[in-house]
Amino acid sequence: MSYVIKDTCISCGACEPECPVDVISAGDSIYVIDEDGCIDCGACANVCPVDAPVPN
Repeated sequence: MSYVIKDTCISCGACEPECPVDVISAGDSIYVIDEDGCIDCGACANVCPVDAPVPN
């Protein structure tokens, strides 16, 4: 399973540096996770102020 970022993302960037496999990047309007590389660790979800990253 991987995480995805919901459209409630406020693009604060808190999640990106927390990802141990560097699969989070800024998209057009919200941050996005490369699901193929996600290791389902939840580090992004732990720091998100709006609970945007969720298990897919």
